[in-house]
Amino acid sequence: MAAGDEHAASEVLRGLTRQLNCLNEDNKATRKRALEVIKRETVDRGLSSSALQEVFSALLKPLLKCLSDPMERCRETAITTLSDFIRCVPEPEESLPYLMPCLAQRLGEKDILEPAEELRLSAVEMLTLTLEVCGKHLGPYLNDMINILQRTIIDPFPDVRRESCKCTVSLAKSLPEHFHLQAESLIKPLMQTIAHQHSRVRVSVIEATGAVIQHSTGKNVDDVLSHLAQRLFDDSPQVRKAVTVVVGDWLLHLRDRYSFFHKLIPLLLTNITDEIPEIRLLAADLWKQVGAQWEKENEEDLKDKMDFLLTPPPFYPSGVERPGLGCRELVVRNLGKLVPAIAHDVTDWLVPTRVRTSELLTVLLLHAEDHSTQHLQPLLATLYQACTDSERDVVTSCLASAKLLGTFVPPDIFLKLLLDHVTAPSSSSHPWAPLMVLAAVLGGCPRPLLKPHLEQIANTLAKPDVCQEFQQVVYLEQLLASVDALLRQSESDCGSVSLQLLQVLVTVQSLSTEPHLSEKAVQSVHLLCKVQGLDSMTELYRRHMGQLLDWLSASVDAWSSYSPQRLQLHVIVTQSGPVIGEFVSQLMPLLHSCLQPNRDTEMRMSVFTMLAKLLLDAANTLDSQGHFRDESERFLRDVLLPNLVWQAGRTSAAVRASALSCLLALLHGGAITPGQLLCMEEKLLPLVLSALDEDSQMSRLFACRSLSVIIKLIGTALHPEALNKIYPELLKRLDDSSEEVRGVSLQALGLWMSGLTKEYNPEFYSAHLQLLFQQLLLHLDDPDSSVQGDVLEVLKKCSSVHPALLKKEVEAVRDKQRSPAHCDQLLQHISSLQIDHPE
Repeated sequence: MAAGDEHAASEVLRGLTRQLNCLNEDNKATRKRALEVIKRETVDRGLSSSALQEVFSALLKPLLKCLSDPMERCRETAITTLSDFIRCVPEPEESLPYLMPCLAQRLGEKDILEPAEELRLSAVEMLTLTLEVCGKHLGPYLNDMINILQRTIIDPFPDVRRESCKCTVSLAKSLPEHFHLQAESLIKPLMQTIAHQHSRVRVSVIEATGAVIQHSTGKNVDDVLSHLAQRLFDDSPQVRKAVTVVVGDWLLHLRDRYSFFHKLIPLLLTNITDEIPEIRLLAADLWKQVGAQWEKENEEDLKDKMDFLLTPPPFYPSGVERPGLGCRELVVRNLGKLVPAIAHDVTDWLVPTRVRTSELLTVLLLHAEDHSTQHLQPLLATLYQACTDSERDVVTSCLASAKLLGTFVPPDIFLKLLLDHVTAPSSSSHPWAPLMVLAAVLGGCPRPLLKPHLEQIANTLAKPDVCQEFQQVVYLEQLLASVDALLRQSESDCGSVSLQLLQVLVTVQSLSTEPHLSEKAVQSVHLLCKVQGLDSMTELYRRHMGQLLDWLSASVDAWSSYSPQRLQLHVIVTQSGPVIGEFVSQLMPLLHSCLQPNRDTEMRMSVFTMLAKLLLDAANTLDSQGHFRDESERFLRDVLLPNLVWQAGRTSAAVRASALSCLLALLHGGAITPGQLLCMEEKLLPLVLSALDEDSQMSRLFACRSLSVIIKLIGTALHPEALNKIYPELLKRLDDSSEEVRGVSLQALGLWMSGLTKEYNPEFYSAHLQLLFQQLLLHLDDPDSSVQGDVLEVLKKCSSVHPALLKKEVEAVRDKQRSPAHCDQLLQHISSLQIDHPE
């Protein structure tokens, strides 16, 4: 020290003698003023560094004593003065033998002695400053530093925690040769603070953890990984960014990083799909550096593979940048350890964990490429589990992963497993999961590779165990998705499996209870037509109708109300339009078999209802080629009439009602000729007449209408005796409880009367006519005026058959009716005919 500096220091210390004595006074104001004077006369005075060093050596102990002063202001001034001295003196390390024990006592004990949080912050800042200026000189005091940081890292004041983490980073970098011996003791307090409510604290803790692990023995990596993994789902982007930086740094510089690749890689790759672009880019850049470094370090191992591994595989996904060789190799070599972890986390109870895990799986499979083949079994099991998740994002990522499997794994390998799972799902609650994965895998499989396996896939989908076993909407949706995936990927190649795919689409429509699903299935049928260059669905059905009917006929003897085949039949015959008319000869044996009276009643009702709709438009459906007309007599005799025979029970009555509706449609649709009908008259009429007495109003109505059509078609050809059996039954229906039945009965009676020919001798059958007239005149006095009008019109028709008899009967009842008006009109009508009948 120069003589001038020594003199200046002596002068300063001599001037501060009284102030140093005042530091021991009881009066707190006196102590405060003394400290302020000391600060003003030393660090604020601008002394030379050597003089300041001399003064600091003399004042150090009194100032450290003031750190325990009862007055907060005094402690604050003491800390500020000490910090200024440490910052300004040339050899601050000389203070360490006294400074460090004092700070350890104040901050490093079990119970922190400093009550003021702001002063604790200042004290830790002073510690950080000391570390910066003293560096390696703090080696002997590492224990004290560690003890202090163990306490301050979990300090109640957030800013103290942040400063402590900053100090920890500085300590790890300043004393690497000593720090690793005690780094382990800081892990516990850091992990206690890593979930702090303040995001800035969490960021500081993560950075400190990175430094501690980087400069430790590496034994504690496992202790911190789970905590860092949780921070990947942190709401704060800054926290996630900090995790990315720390993990990337470990992957690049951690001494034993090769042992932890399988644990660190998922943490970095998870953030490649982060929602914040900055984090995604940072993670991707770090990952490229890691891959490039590993590639350089293992250049000898990769030399033989280099040319092969650098060539992109055929059919690589378009628009996707292929990861570097080092990155791919890192994932491939660790995939066996990563897949079980993915399988575990994808079922985690926390939604964010499941979402990020499913996204990570997609990234891993993009790196693994065809190496994922050897892990296909556990990967498929994981995807089955993930695609049943209630969270849509998880399912979306799962399907993206499945699509990558389809791109990279040879079809013969994935189909061997997948199709077995589709045929026999392992989960009874989610049987559709393998189908969902299959649809996605097919969507990623290149067309040339898929072509040789189309028949195997289509045959599996068309199996009854697959397409008919489950009726849940979601199952049918995935079945449809699988067909759509085949059609979109293979296009015209699907022509070879067109029949099987059509069978599946027909089944989906038959089992669907949701209109939107049926619409989708119809769209898929149109797509099936389009890929084969067919103009319409009718062309498609014309190509396959014979095979479809054979397919249904094979099981017709076992059909019941629960059989999907009856619904499949409905879809085929209604959707094929006029094409079904070309295959009547194949259809009729099938109908004959399933509509026998001994078969399931509900099934028969369903089929009759379907036939009724078709027969109403027979010219455009069943009889489009005129072939059904050739079969209609046999159909009436062998199918319809046996089902009209009366049997006890409500279900039998319901079957008769459906059979009657079918009969009415047959008669109305023109698919049977009058000649054919006349041949069946003796068997048909008794059954229809008996149906007029059915308990069901609908059955009576169908019977009345059928009778009307029969009279219209063959009434003029019927024998009078046959005619005389009809009208009494119709007269009974005039008293029916249903107004609609009464109206139709009157119409039938009008047709009956209009259809009488010369063969019907009025005189010979006058008794029948008299009964008919009497009953009609009775109803001419009906309370309902509309019925009166209808009856009057029928009686006017009667007047041309036997006017004299009718006139006599009218005159007999005229005065007995509520109003003679209708009788007078009728008498006037009879007179106007000017027909003379003998009495």
